[in-house]
Amino acid sequence: MYEKIKKIKSGVQTIKSLSTARSLSQGFIPKSWCQSLCIIVAIIASQLIPYTVQAKAFDFPAVSGKENNVITIYSVTDVDIFQGTIADFQELFPDISIIYHDLQSLELYERIQEETLNNNITADIAISSAMDLQMKLANDGFAQRVEISTAQEMPPWSQWRNEVFGFTSEPAVTIYNKEYFKDRQLPKTRLEMQRFLAERPSDLFGRIATYDIERSGVGFLFMGVDSERYKGIWNLVKSFGANGVKLSTSSTAIINNVNSGKYVIGYNVLGSYALARLESSPNLGILYPEDYTTVLSRLAIIPKAAKSKESGKLFLEYLLSERGQQLLATSAKLNAVHPAIKSSGPEEILAAQTRSNLQPIKVGPGLLVYLDQVKRRKTINQWNKSLRGE
Repeated sequence: MYEKIKKIKSGVQTIKSLSTARSLSQGFIPKSWCQSLCIIVAIIASQLIPYTVQAKAFDFPAVSGKENNVITIYSVTDVDIFQGTIADFQELFPDISIIYHDLQSLELYERIQEETLNNNITADIAISSAMDLQMKLANDGFAQRVEISTAQEMPPWSQWRNEVFGFTSEPAVTIYNKEYFKDRQLPKTRLEMQRFLAERPSDLFGRIATYDIERSGVGFLFMGVDSERYKGIWNLVKSFGANGVKLSTSSTAIINNVNSGKYVIGYNVLGSYALARLESSPNLGILYPEDYTTVLSRLAIIPKAAKSKESGKLFLEYLLSERGQQLLATSAKLNAVHPAIKSSGPEEILAAQTRSNLQPIKVGPGLLVYLDQVKRRKTINQWNKSLRGE
């Protein structure tokens, strides 16, 4: 990807040179032709590197006004969700400034690789919900080992070789429109969901949504786990297709549409985003599937090419501390991993968590199977066939 960017930049520079060259003024290269070519290159560039527009950096100056250190964070977590955690960290360390880069998961992955391979410095700490991509960075040597004292209290499934650290516990939930299910029985397992969809109620068609696993990394991860844990998953996907399922890459879009009643069911939605919307979304219901509920964890690594290993380590120590975990649960609405932090929220949500069979995705090399291209093609082919009813 970055090679493409370099070529595009080189091409644009070449065109700029041509436009000012003496040959242009002499008429050998028509000015209109050159301008058209510039436009074409710009269009190609926008298609090849769309995420460069999406990437944003946010500065959090030292609250003391006496900066003695800067921590650079690459993260895929929306800054508005994470800013409360940053504020609390800076309350403990008022002389530290934070530069927070809000990135897409693939951009974060490629950026750390590129910066490391080109002997450039990169983030002091990298945070992503794309568990498979984070694990691949570590497995390929782009992360470094660090001794984190607060990690000792975390469950074994949440970390790998002192290189990869899970710090949230986020369920894949089914969301539903409360008004629609006011007089209907809510399906609480995948088998019940399949039977409900098989009835093909006329007012249900086109009102079910889930992630588009071809375009959503977390959607593909959840479906990959489903294919391992539930033998009837493809029959369920067939039922989705028969009822005109809507596919999306955005949790927010699915949540908004379910709350409004445009959709009435959202399957495998990241629960942390749904939980954060409960207070402002009166018609939004959250179901933890009772057969099993897959639990994702955001993973943090200290990149091998970090400018300051100690800076990244300091922030990671905080994230895994009891105080940091409590802030994540209360401010960011991201369920904590720390065993001492109890889940918070409405009573019905806490009761649902208790009833469900929570199954965390283990942090380790097993995640790399979801990046295997043969397996990916096989899963996506089966997904598309099932949606077509084959």
